[in-house]
Amino acid sequence: MFEHLREDLASVRERDPAARSTFEVLTCYPGVHALIFHRLAHAAWKRNLYWLGRFISHISRFLTGIEIHPGAVIGRRVFIDHGMGVVIGETAEIGDDCTIYQAVTLGGTSLYRGTKRHPTLGKGVVVGAGAKVLGVLGGFTVGEGAKIGSNAVVVKPVPAGATAVGNPARVLDPERDAERAQKAEQMGFSAYGVTRDMDDPVAKALHGLLDHAVETDRRFQVMCKRMEAAGLKLDQSVESNDDFDASRLSKMVD
Repeated sequence: MFEHLREDLASVRERDPAARSTFEVLTCYPGVHALIFHRLAHAAWKRNLYWLGRFISHISRFLTGIEIHPGAVIGRRVFIDHGMGVVIGETAEIGDDCTIYQAVTLGGTSLYRGTKRHPTLGKGVVVGAGAKVLGVLGGFTVGEGAKIGSNAVVVKPVPAGATAVGNPARVLDPERDAERAQKAEQMGFSAYGVTRDMDDPVAKALHGLLDHAVETDRRFQVMCKRMEAAGLKLDQSVESNDDFDASRLSKMVD
């Protein structure tokens, strides 16, 4: 237990620039206190001392603002930063080196006892403030090194190393996002002034238009190359005329 505590203190010093000393972390960080209480509660739970485990967990919640069910399995060097409002369910599993911020819920909606109802976080997962990772149809896995954005609502598996954002959460596609940003810049319109990560139908529509424009440009380029390969000479004097009015579109979403 003391070995785990030393690792916890070192991991906080490593990941939190506000931590000035090991003594400060030990005495002033509720995330560290919650993990200490949880190890005691989990030990009681594994010995079938269910009431004792729940009582220790209840005391921990009262003192730290962090609720961890004694049945949850938590790995080493887990950092619960700030921690107020964090809820971790009975069958949740958290891998080594994970980071969890305030108001995160690792929950489940199934009413069947004895089943895997809560999510599993792989090693090195980061869960942003306010995110909800919910086993709606049972437990699922968030892959190693994945990142969950703040206030995201995750209800299905996330691949290792991926980033999930939004409500309901979607996995970001770096290539498509880069193409969208490049096309928006060509048009003179900052598509990310209205972020697609928000639940805004106008923003979703705009990003759909940008996706369509990117695909249309790609098809047009392929068609031109095939025409040139077939010996058809294209008229170079024809200039493209872009009627896209970025200022008008910006006013529409203001």
